[in-house]
Amino acid sequence: MPLHRDDPKSVGGYQLVDRLGAGGMGVVYRARARSGRDVALKVVHAQYAADAVFRTRFRQEIAAVRKVSGAFTAPVLDADPEAARPWMATQYVPGPSLARRIRDRGALPEAELRRLALGLVEALRDIHQAGVVHRDLKPANVLLAEDGPRVIDFGIARAAENHQTLTETGQMIGTPPFMSPEQLVDARTVGPASDVFSLGSLLVYAVTGRGPFDADSPYLTAYRVVHDTPVLEGVGQPLRGLLERCLAKDAADRPGLEELAREFAAVLPEAADGDPATLALRAHSVPAVEATRAATLADPPDTPRPRRRPLLAATGTVGAAVLGLTAYLTLGPGWAQSADRPGPSPSATSRWSAPPAGWTPWQTTVYETARRGVRQAQRPQTGGTRGGPACQAYEGAVYCAGDGILPVRLDGKTGETLWRAGPPSAVTGDDFSRFEILGVRDDAVLVQQEPPGEGGTRVFAFDTGTGDRLWDRAVNDEWVDVALSGDTVVLPEGDGTSVTARSARTGAARWTEPLPARHACGITEAADRLYLNCTPEETSGESLVTELHPAGGPARRLTVPDQAVCFGAFDGRLLFLDLTQDEDGNTLVGQDAPYASIRSVDPATGAESTTKLAEEYGGQVTLADGTLWFATSSGRVTAVSARTGRPRWQTPTSLEQPSEATYDPRARAVYLASASGRVGALDAKKGTLLWETLPRAERNDTDWGATRVRRVAGALVATTPDGTVFSLDPAHPERKPHSG
Repeated sequence: MPLHRDDPKSVGGYQLVDRLGAGGMGVVYRARARSGRDVALKVVHAQYAADAVFRTRFRQEIAAVRKVSGAFTAPVLDADPEAARPWMATQYVPGPSLARRIRDRGALPEAELRRLALGLVEALRDIHQAGVVHRDLKPANVLLAEDGPRVIDFGIARAAENHQTLTETGQMIGTPPFMSPEQLVDARTVGPASDVFSLGSLLVYAVTGRGPFDADSPYLTAYRVVHDTPVLEGVGQPLRGLLERCLAKDAADRPGLEELAREFAAVLPEAADGDPATLALRAHSVPAVEATRAATLADPPDTPRPRRRPLLAATGTVGAAVLGLTAYLTLGPGWAQSADRPGPSPSATSRWSAPPAGWTPWQTTVYETARRGVRQAQRPQTGGTRGGPACQAYEGAVYCAGDGILPVRLDGKTGETLWRAGPPSAVTGDDFSRFEILGVRDDAVLVQQEPPGEGGTRVFAFDTGTGDRLWDRAVNDEWVDVALSGDTVVLPEGDGTSVTARSARTGAARWTEPLPARHACGITEAADRLYLNCTPEETSGESLVTELHPAGGPARRLTVPDQAVCFGAFDGRLLFLDLTQDEDGNTLVGQDAPYASIRSVDPATGAESTTKLAEEYGGQVTLADGTLWFATSSGRVTAVSARTGRPRWQTPTSLEQPSEATYDPRARAVYLASASGRVGALDAKKGTLLWETLPRAERNDTDWGATRVRRVAGALVATTPDGTVFSLDPAHPERKPHSG
């Protein structure tokens, strides 16, 4: 809304740009700091500025908000409660409130409701942990940011430990349809459970478009809050039973926030294909149920995740941009709470390795001008749906490629584009070919090109220093995938009846092995050996597992069920996960298709054992350090013992459609990234969420998921589907990047 003629031009050094809204207590403006940063500026009406009680309440609001910091609450950036007209500035991101969203578009679908409920539970947890009770949680005070809801307006909040309230004069402060009975009867008894009651009323409103105690007047509404049972028509079970408990008249009968987190995650469905991405709750980790550490297995940083052809990933979409007042990061204890005031974690020196000298946080794109080779790259047309880049790290540099994206080398310290691969006759950097970095070995970048349509797939090797082509070969990947192990690349050539191992640097042949006819095969590296895992195309039942080119003569051919997926080796044995089957014996497939058990096979004898998982887990899977990490599309990460199948911890995160986990043994941490460019770190042993960043993607219009986080010396590198590549310091993820 435009400014009024009587609005001031500036307040507290902030230039007013326009109005965001006005209420009984004041006006909220969009304002601009001298640095150019936009803020939401709340200015008290002149008639209240002289009211000593109101001014005290305003000071209380500022103090309350400054105590609270979390992913789903609104931090104060600046304030002056002593000004002639007191004001407060908070971070600004444009968008609607929940009240406006319901008014304009009706009740929320279940996928959005899960996102809202879990985000609000976390927001209340952060508020309560700061010793504050909000006391006015209502739809107008919830803003719907693209990465989750924001709770704002702590105008009548009070510190929980302060028993002297400003409501002892008989005033009724709050909004009756969303107030708790104790707020209406005796405000001095209000505690955290009051916000749980308000949360229940708010969620009923989100589901049905009306409150559970709505009436024709605020006085009758207040009477119903205190005396009547809630009206919950339109709320289905089991959610209805949970909201009934939230709306219990006695505060002691209401569930706690940790219980609510578990229950909402259980009763509200995760997003299906095409639904808005859900936002999981960042909660304390589940206590470890297994203290014994299994034998370790180092996860090679460039080991490709085994591909099983029927399992196709699909990503959801991120919600619309909205007005949110949020900190730059969700940080664990001891961390800085704002990008403007960075500070190290007390444990940073012991956990994190320092990035190399000369490194600074950077952000660039794969389309920047290159020093050498093809200098300019063609950006995709707006609105296109292509797979974004995927990157790998090698000796301090970053190598990236993707759909229509020729291979590039980026300086790991600065993000500068050093070269873009020259287009040999068979390499066309058009919008149709996909280029995949297989790995970097012996100063050679191995790249697979997949043109549209059938056939024409080639593998190229480029020099890491210059980007010049070293060699290329046509491959027949109809029945078997290309694999890279050490300095050897294994290619299916000719008619596809055999694979040939070649030098990564020179392309010279080393050995050839035949393939079983009419089998779809994958190649897995485990314990420094290569295994061929082949499933018959026309029948089902068993897969063949064979070691490729064994040093001691012919390899033993093993058989495993065809629903078993090999993820590597553990304790000298091949480790498979068995996909869950339905009652008719059909294997469940899909993005988060669950696994039922761990199958361990001795490659020398064929002896195997099966360990049932404590429960079924699905999602992206990483095996490292004797642990299986499962990352689901909703952002939940579960660590499971590879030996016993028992969970060690489970932690929800706010990462939508996360990548597979990257294990960092030096930092004892696990990293994940989302398609929107969020990056998160968890303690590998306890599951504690160490930090999360905000999204980096300018847009998110792709059907491809996130790419794996890469470690480059002491820094991390991740990408987004729009072509963004960025690097951050895990000890100081809040530091803003420069353009590469």
